Amino acid sequence: MAQSVIAAARRLVVKVGSSLVTNEGRGLDHPRLALWSAQIARVTALGKEVVLVSSGAIAEGRQRLGWAKRPSALNELQAAAAVGQMGLVEAYERSFRAHDLRTAQILLTHADLADRERYLNARSTLRTLLDLKVIPVINENDTVTTEEIKVGDNDTLGALVANLIEADALIILTDQPGLYTADPRKNPDARFVHEAEAGDPALEEMAGGAGSSVGTGGMITKILAAKRAARSGAHTVIVSGREQDVLERLALGEALGTQLIARQAPLAARHQWLADHLQVSGKLVLDQGAAEALTHQGKSLLPIGVVEVRGEFQRGAVVACLDEHGKDLARGLVNYSAEEARRILRKPSADIEAILGYVDEPELIHRDNLAVL
Repeated sequence: MAQSVIAAARRLVVKVGSSLVTNEGRGLDHPRLALWSAQIARVTALGKEVVLVSSGAIAEGRQRLGWAKRPSALNELQAAAAVGQMGLVEAYERSFRAHDLRTAQILLTHADLADRERYLNARSTLRTLLDLKVIPVINENDTVTTEEIKVGDNDTLGALVANLIEADALIILTDQPGLYTADPRKNPDARFVHEAEAGDPALEEMAGGAGSSVGTGGMITKILAAKRAARSGAHTVIVSGREQDVLERLALGEALGTQLIARQAPLAARHQWLADHLQVSGKLVLDQGAAEALTHQGKSLLPIGVVEVRGEFQRGAVVACLDEHGKDLARGLVNYSAEEARRILRKPSADIEAILGYVDEPELIHRDNLAVL
């Protein structure tokens, strides 16, 4: 790996994990936050724009409330997030102010990104803040999230934000130096991965589960985040947040950590928004012919190619398209409700009017409203 992709990147999303921010759950690591703030100040002086996605609110709230371990009850998690977010934002604001940089707090849920109008508003706000030389500090709004509207982890949130603002690169700061072919704590033959292609299925096989009791991620969430960020053309670097001057060194071109390159052509903005729907209203199971028509030929989805409709949804909802083995193929805006889709599945489009009494569109999902994953 000759040079870091961060050298040529202009717009960056930097994600920092809970174990780093809270010193393995012992409370906010203020000296380290100050170091990252100083590095980001130097990176912005190089002409780069930086958005910071930071975990740590629940862990900080837990520490402030004197709880020995992370709670499992949703109301307690939300309370911890509310308490901890105060300390987290205050710490960042103070650290960046020392370098004459202003900050802004942005709290997001998956619902904010799934709704088209709110998505566009969030993008406009973030771009305006960057134009004003303000550092946005983003976290998931854990005070209100439920299973139905949560992103789930800040690695994924970092990728979603990278797609939202069309960033050039995502930097994931973690407590590991990068990605290994196996867990180096268990396998002495594990080799370090310096560079790979984002989305390579072999990467997911290499990545283990969560390695920390503080956060909710693990290396697998970082691999999947890199795959997601690559859809908008963003490269990803997974690197130790404890590496001295790591952000500045990356920005100057030094090869550090694991670099995952985005090779595919970026999705159009509307298709990117569709692809980033983690929660969907329903699912359509496709036969082999329809699956190939979607993924290899760029065709619309016709009712005749659908073998099963799962869930309940209305016209205009975002649904997932699966093959008969359960593989997630695409996201799309559906032209008919779940009840109507069940009535016309496996039928030719010419029969829609006779079955439903009207015909809105001949396609169940038009190709312009489909994003292949």
